[in-house]
Amino acid sequence: MSTTVTKTLQATFVPPTAHKQTKLNDLLETYRNGLQEAFDSGASTMSAVSDIVTPYDLPYQAKAALCNYVPKLRKTYNAQELDNEHPLRFTNQAAKFDHSDEREHEFTWWVPRPGRGTNFWIPLRINPEQEDLWHDLVSEDAKAGEIRLQKHRKNWVLHVTVEYPVEEPATDGDITYIGLDIGETALITGCALKDGSPTDPFVCSGSRAKHLRKEMHTTLKRLQERDASEWRTGERFDHYQNALADIVEKASREAVKYAKQFENPVLVMEDLTYIRERLDYGKYMNRRLHSWAFARLQGRIEDKATEVGISVEYVNPAYTSQTCHSCHRIGRRDSQAEFRCPHDDCHVSTFQADINASANIARRVDPWGESVPLDKVERDDSPRDGSGSDTATTHREQSETPSQMTLTAFQESEPSSSDD
Repeated sequence: MSTTVTKTLQATFVPPTAHKQTKLNDLLETYRNGLQEAFDSGASTMSAVSDIVTPYDLPYQAKAALCNYVPKLRKTYNAQELDNEHPLRFTNQAAKFDHSDEREHEFTWWVPRPGRGTNFWIPLRINPEQEDLWHDLVSEDAKAGEIRLQKHRKNWVLHVTVEYPVEEPATDGDITYIGLDIGETALITGCALKDGSPTDPFVCSGSRAKHLRKEMHTTLKRLQERDASEWRTGERFDHYQNALADIVEKASREAVKYAKQFENPVLVMEDLTYIRERLDYGKYMNRRLHSWAFARLQGRIEDKATEVGISVEYVNPAYTSQTCHSCHRIGRRDSQAEFRCPHDDCHVSTFQADINASANIARRVDPWGESVPLDKVERDDSPRDGSGSDTATTHREQSETPSQMTLTAFQESEPSSSDD
């Protein structure tokens, strides 16, 4: 049995000639003008948008994309205004690609233009990790979806949505549930449950990502204060976004690699749909946490897991960081790194907080684990003013009372070679 997976391929244009560059600039400008007029008109149906964009000198694939996209801007996205840097969209009818290993740049795209005989080929620099899917796209083993063309200063970046079949995850035998806790100090904390007990945890450091986000905020703020040119500010923003995207890719790859070592693994993550609305740790912490792409990291983990046949489940995130994974009752998190269970009849006294949370996330996939214990105690789950959030304590002295701190020898992975 197989299932269908959607993924976005990315390629960069080989620098076009001056003539082709002019054609591309004209095409993008005309598209944005048509998009702006259709949006300003308040058109909310495909036929209404069609009446507006038909006179524009655009290829039919771009006009059809506008007819699909503009009604969604208000109905689905509740947009109040348009970004000036909107990409040029095409329907899948523009997905005409060619491949030849005799060329320096093996893949090319047939750029659509209005009128007959005006299209032209453009060589592509593809992501080597996506080469197999590009071959599938050319051979039509993968089905193309929407195409987006974006200009970043002098570079043109092409995004192609593709659908392709993958084998459905095997479910024979005992399933190993693996909880993944997404955070800031620890980017990803994973923990497998074996017979209900945490086993062989995995931690991916978030120090490099945290440093980059802080540096990005400071740098962009200074550039704005100095009235730096728009292209310079945009260049620095793109630099940091690319660096963070690289960390996300490497971290998600490590998480899936960790899961593959277990028999019949199922990854379990928190449903963070409303994480931004729920965060309230004060202005300082809110800015930092809101700037971190929780959903993007989860999405890349899910993409990579699906590709190798690993199922992904999402569970209720309530109290996962405050509940003891052993007795399932509410405890407290006095520091960012340590969870304490105050119940004398529980064999857990102190535990690494993120590993405790990931174990609870894994347990939540069982519907019986969705209930929240009622016997709450006075607690402060995490620092409210952000004062202690930059301190990543990896080990604390053991309590004199019996405790379970046997998981300190966890696997640790750095998402980037630049992390020290």
